[in-house]
Amino acid sequence: MAGLAHITQIYFLGIGGIGMSALARYFKHAGYQVSGYDRTETKLTRQLQSEGIDIHYDDRPDWLASHLQLHKSLVVYTPAVLADLGERVFIENQGVPMKKRSEVLGMICFEKRCCAVAGTHGKTSVSTMLAHILHTSSLGCTAFLGGISKNYQTNLLLDEASDWVVAEADEFDRSFLRLFPNLAVITSMDADHLDIYGTQQAIVDSFNAFAGQVQSGGSVVVKKGLQVIKDPAKSISYYTYSLNERADFYAENIELVDEAYQFDLIHPKGRIEGMRLNYPGLMNVENAIAASSLALLAGVDSEELLVALAAYQGVKRRFDIQYRSEQFVLIDDYAHHPAELKATIASVRDMFAGRKVTGIFQPHLYSRTRDFAEGFAQELDQLDEIILLDIYPAREKPIAGVNSELIFNQIKNKNKQLITKQDLPGVAEKLQAGVVLMMGAGDIDTLVEPVKLKLMEIEHV
Repeated sequence: MAGLAHITQIYFLGIGGIGMSALARYFKHAGYQVSGYDRTETKLTRQLQSEGIDIHYDDRPDWLASHLQLHKSLVVYTPAVLADLGERVFIENQGVPMKKRSEVLGMICFEKRCCAVAGTHGKTSVSTMLAHILHTSSLGCTAFLGGISKNYQTNLLLDEASDWVVAEADEFDRSFLRLFPNLAVITSMDADHLDIYGTQQAIVDSFNAFAGQVQSGGSVVVKKGLQVIKDPAKSISYYTYSLNERADFYAENIELVDEAYQFDLIHPKGRIEGMRLNYPGLMNVENAIAASSLALLAGVDSEELLVALAAYQGVKRRFDIQYRSEQFVLIDDYAHHPAELKATIASVRDMFAGRKVTGIFQPHLYSRTRDFAEGFAQELDQLDEIILLDIYPAREKPIAGVNSELIFNQIKNKNKQLITKQDLPGVAEKLQAGVVLMMGAGDIDTLVEPVKLKLMEIEHV
């Protein structure tokens, strides 16, 4: 790759992140010596180790001194890694080249024809759908995904023969401004990451800057209603998409048949009848329209699109049905923003009409809880029963006065509980039949299996 002519070793600070791990896999496949640090061992880091990537979980500058050829190394880091981490300080003092994950991804994508998927929510589902469509078509693609594709059991797709690459354009830390795509879609521009942006308008401005980075001759597809301003200085085509409201790309005749959605896709050149999405959730029909729009603009034909979409199996932790019986349905979902909770709960109501819905929610980040406590409470009130967990801090230190009670106290539904993670298996023993929806971007996924076992025990009593 250009810019890495003398590099033989690549070291990742925060290698266990979903975006970082995809890059690690990419460079391992390309023949580089890849290793990394992460503070926590996970299923994903164990998979990377099984693929021949050396990972350790304690802060060890001495390891770097003895294992890295510093003049032949590149260090890739994520903003989540603290500035005072011993290894990071050592690397900076040694003058080893360091690049953010987003910068390295931008370097890779610049060498190919890039499809970028941006939005404060929906990125992973749309990019994974799009990658699957392109990968199975005559175009092919390489793809860097923000989740584990259930079709391929990985977050990295490789196709050295294809000119196309699919990338998630992450707005966190303005990372997406490192991308200059040929095609882009923007799914949403809700207020989020206010610790970085400060205001909703700053978020909108940043997304507009991203849209303006699409290369001349390229296209931008925007969810209808978003405030994206056309750049008159560049020859960029602008399109809109919607679930079922008239737009350049939208669906007609949406039907839920045997828990699969069927619809016709309207697009600028005509209609594709009989689209079928076997992955649940009405929100995923909208995601499929977004993905299909970029696929068609890239040159995928209608028959390839029909076949690919019908074979799409989804993303782990995105409306991921983990258990199903006559009494219970257990769903694991990554929703961690009020808009995502709203879409996920609405999809559950549409698919399982008339059934009791119990939501288990783990707030993610102190700052997000502070900024959106009222919105979280409002959306959680759409549930029949609410079980609220403590905040998952992720990269943040505690903020005085910010805890899950900020949300809990604003929930109007009296059928609510505020508990710790340790209490959840015991609470699950008393759940009533219906849909159990577990939501959050922290480590709530580690509790899915214990809850599943409790539901199975209830059924066999």
